[in-house]
Amino acid sequence: MVSLIDPRIKLRHLQAFIEVARQKSVVRAADVLHISQPAVTKTVRELEDVLGVALFEREGRGIRPTRLGEIFLRHAATTMTALRQAVDAVSREAAQADPPVRIGALPTVSARIMPEAMTHFLADATPAPVKIVTGENAILLEQLRQSDLDLVVGRLAAPEKMTGLSFEHLYSERVVFVVRPGHRLLSRNANIFTELSTYPMLMPTRNSVIRPIVEQFLIAQGIAMPQTQIETVSDSFGRAYVRMSDAVWIISEGVVFSDVAAGTLAVLPFDTSDTSGPVGLTMRTDTAISTSLALMIKAIREAATIGRVA
Repeated sequence: MVSLIDPRIKLRHLQAFIEVARQKSVVRAADVLHISQPAVTKTVRELEDVLGVALFEREGRGIRPTRLGEIFLRHAATTMTALRQAVDAVSREAAQADPPVRIGALPTVSARIMPEAMTHFLADATPAPVKIVTGENAILLEQLRQSDLDLVVGRLAAPEKMTGLSFEHLYSERVVFVVRPGHRLLSRNANIFTELSTYPMLMPTRNSVIRPIVEQFLIAQGIAMPQTQIETVSDSFGRAYVRMSDAVWIISEGVVFSDVAAGTLAVLPFDTSDTSGPVGLTMRTDTAISTSLALMIKAIREAATIGRVA
């Protein structure tokens, strides 16, 4: 006997459900899907009515999939991935074009490596379209697992986050503490470790790869946690706010490399080599490497080599 899918389940139901599960928020899912929050809520409830089960439950200020929701998510995500691959395959065959190259890059990589990598990539005269997405490591890796990205360039994630993924080390990068030129902490008579916590501090978010590294460094150096903490992954906000205030920005060195070289930001003069960590290429172990993706990987390797020399 053939089991048929309930005709009431539409593609929009799967899209809304998967995005809410991924974002753990109806509001953020609505932003990503570019539809209203009530529309997302209505769509998810329609799906729950068809299935006859609750797919989400409250978790603090957010929501998470129920046990049955997790089961449905695994199969729904696989279905959407297969459907996207089918559509892409037909489109490529019809256009006889190379598949798009979809890269996720941490801000540090976007600023220091990817511009040079794009120069090398375009020099190979490939017609493949390129998509570069910047964000937190955890979010980029989730998009990689969902086949929304082909490659992530960033810090090595924790071992438990690397199941089904491979990592190729390109270079190591440290965290630095930067301030505006003329800041009090740059003066010779400043006691940096004692005074540091009295200034507003821009910190990596709690989900970022470098947050535990930063906290361990502060503890090891006997630096008190700052009285005022601002968590951000926005390098544009970090630059603007630090230049106009006495705030201290804790950030990967590559993000502010050009700013420091230009003299618009200054690194506090103490050793942060203990915060150094590997940066490289993360891919799914089952990824089929197209010609265009292979050329992009080659370009990123070349750019990383130039970046290390610089």
